[in-house]
Amino acid sequence: MTYPSTHVSARDRRRHLSAAHAVLRLLPEPESWLDVGTGDAHFPRTARELFPYTSFDGLDPTPRVSYACHAERVEEAFVGHVTDPHITTILRGRYDVVTLLQHRTPVTDLRAELRAALTLVRRGGLLLVETQPAQSPALCTQLDFHGCTILARSRHLLGQFPYTHRIIARRAPSAP
Repeated sequence: MTYPSTHVSARDRRRHLSAAHAVLRLLPEPESWLDVGTGDAHFPRTARELFPYTSFDGLDPTPRVSYACHAERVEEAFVGHVTDPHITTILRGRYDVVTLLQHRTPVTDLRAELRAALTLVRRGGLLLVETQPAQSPALCTQLDFHGCTILARSRHLLGQFPYTHRIIARRAPSAP
């Protein structure tokens, strides 16, 4: 059996800590957090340093998330895509925070993924998305369309791209 990689580059670790700090300023004690496209769950492992009492779960289309669960980087592992109706049904409204970070595989339908991710966030919860600069305006428009309030926007250097946009939005307390 092969277990998840334990190596995280210094750049990724800084980026993960930066994302976790951004959430900490807005929601200091989330109970539950889902990292979409988590892979080996390096982000939850790093974020747990700031959120030791938060339950981190992982969703990934590969079995790497199951290995990450075995390595205790996430508490629950879900193999699949966020747009899978089975996933959205069982995880609906379960999380205080959902992250969609840039290290995931490219998204074919940003609107569908965003809509599905928002169904997993509790009312008043946070959605943190890292996206390529070209997708940022469409993402903000979609978040507004779904009744979310954008709380923070920032730009960060990223390995294969010149930079990435990070957007944190709050799901409306009365959103459908």
